[in-house]
Amino acid sequence: MPKTDADSRLLLQHCCQALDDKKAVELRVLDVSGQSSITNYLVIATATSSPHLKALRQAVEDTLEDEHAPLAGVEYSHDSGWLVVDAFELMVHLFLPEQRDHFRLESLWKDARNLDARELLAAR
Repeated sequence: MPKTDADSRLLLQHCCQALDDKKAVELRVLDVSGQSSITNYLVIATATSSPHLKALRQAVEDTLEDEHAPLAGVEYSHDSGWLVVDAFELMVHLFLPEQRDHFRLESLWKDARNLDARELLAAR
């Protein structure tokens, strides 16, 4: 488990890079450390299809394994169009377009600080 803010930020960057490499759509990162007691960052991305959703999930899981970051769990329902990868200090929410539009997580966390995903990717 990352021990410093810099370690958490690096893990966040690596997960964002993995999602970007797999062509995730509308990648958003929210710093919820001031609002949440269970995680520091929410990563939200959209997949273009069910197979793409699974590929994005696998890319995140592979990154966490490569970084020796613990995985709290993966939550999804078959054909729900939404899955969550919980890595303690960051939670990755992956959606199909209809579900992302329906649940609108960004609006639920409107007090969170938005981090520019492009800046995170460029910082690597």
